[in-house]
Amino acid sequence: MKSIQSIRRGERLTILILLVFFLGMGILVFKVVRESSFYMSHSDDVTLGKVYDRDEQVLFDPDATAEMYGNDYFLDVGNLIGDDSGQMTNTLVSENLESLQNYSLVFGAAPHGKTGIYTTLDHQANQAVYQAFGSKNGTAIAYNYKTGEILVCVSKPSVNILDNYANIAELPEGSLICKAFYGTVPGSTQKVITTAAALDILGYDGLMAKSYTCNGIYTTKYNQQIKCHDLNGHGTENVVQGFENSCNPFFAQLVQDLPLDRLIEDYRKAGIAVNDDKKTKIEIDGIQSFTASTKLTDTSDFDTMWSCMGQSEAMASPCQMMMWESAIANGTGKMTNPYLIDHTTNVTGGTKYTADTSYSDAVFSADIAAQVKEIMRQNGQDRYSSIGYPVGVKSGTAQVDNGASENSLLVGFNDDPNLPIAFCVVIENRTSGELSTSELVSTMLNALSQE
Repeated sequence: MKSIQSIRRGERLTILILLVFFLGMGILVFKVVRESSFYMSHSDDVTLGKVYDRDEQVLFDPDATAEMYGNDYFLDVGNLIGDDSGQMTNTLVSENLESLQNYSLVFGAAPHGKTGIYTTLDHQANQAVYQAFGSKNGTAIAYNYKTGEILVCVSKPSVNILDNYANIAELPEGSLICKAFYGTVPGSTQKVITTAAALDILGYDGLMAKSYTCNGIYTTKYNQQIKCHDLNGHGTENVVQGFENSCNPFFAQLVQDLPLDRLIEDYRKAGIAVNDDKKTKIEIDGIQSFTASTKLTDTSDFDTMWSCMGQSEAMASPCQMMMWESAIANGTGKMTNPYLIDHTTNVTGGTKYTADTSYSDAVFSADIAAQVKEIMRQNGQDRYSSIGYPVGVKSGTAQVDNGASENSLLVGFNDDPNLPIAFCVVIENRTSGELSTSELVSTMLNALSQE
């Protein structure tokens, strides 16, 4: 009897050992399948595929030389597409190395594989915008507000990846990052969100019935001064006029009439982190984008008023500013989520991944989207007809470096179903008489209309 019991115990132990063995093997196989691409992407034994624009122009080639492409061919996308050198992070290549490797479990390393990333970018339009900046620095980003395809994304200064970083210590500040995805002071472009909040709180008729007087300077109840860019004042204005004039005293008085809790609620709906909120994540194909933030504490106080006009504690990325415009332009109140990768291919050239259009939660209602659109289109018709397209826009002048310099911004959309573009452009340290944001947008739309 004891012998039989011992045999049975042995059988159970053997079964247990086999179960543990096969479980371990299963976990090992799972990890090999799941993680092999990561390790192989960092191996010198695996070659990388190329990155292409929407017309299959090359944007990244691991074997690129100046003789093959021309010395400045990649300059407009240097800090957006990047390379595999490890010198830059938060670029399309650095964040998608696994998708570029010519390797698969079935075929192993395939030196002549057809792995590739096909982007939504329009390289010719991108180069045109980059060249239009001339000697000025800044950033420009634009996408199809119906589909989410990023068509233009320029950041200056940039880096020439064909130089192999020989002069990296001498590169101007900001050369190794794409500023479209990093925080900047939004200036008066923030008045778009403040106007939408006012429409939500007061209603269309209620806001349209309001008027405020600008004498050049508005003094808060705390004896703080809000100055207009026109110290002679604009006189009595309604919201359409205050928006077109970008009048600070008008918006200071408007903010003062809004309940703080409702204002904070509407700002949060727009994805803005208010008063040290935890920031929601914005990611475009692995690229991390800065999330807008601000502080709102007292609608009668200078700092809150100033934040609602895009100064003080207000920060946003040009990418997110562009996304807000899509929620207005597409008529839904929902932002069209941007993407840069249209599709990828595997080592045999077969399609591995294809992007889909998607939307955010509602930033505001469709009615408010239509009402803000009306105000912005009126501004475009009255002040920005030189752009040459039916645009809705809001300009901004952002004081940076403690007021030592000013950046010029323009956000908006082209209200044309055949060219549905939302955009944000920033020209750094601009002075009067230099390249204007409207000229830059006109160049961009002209280039995209040739698509």
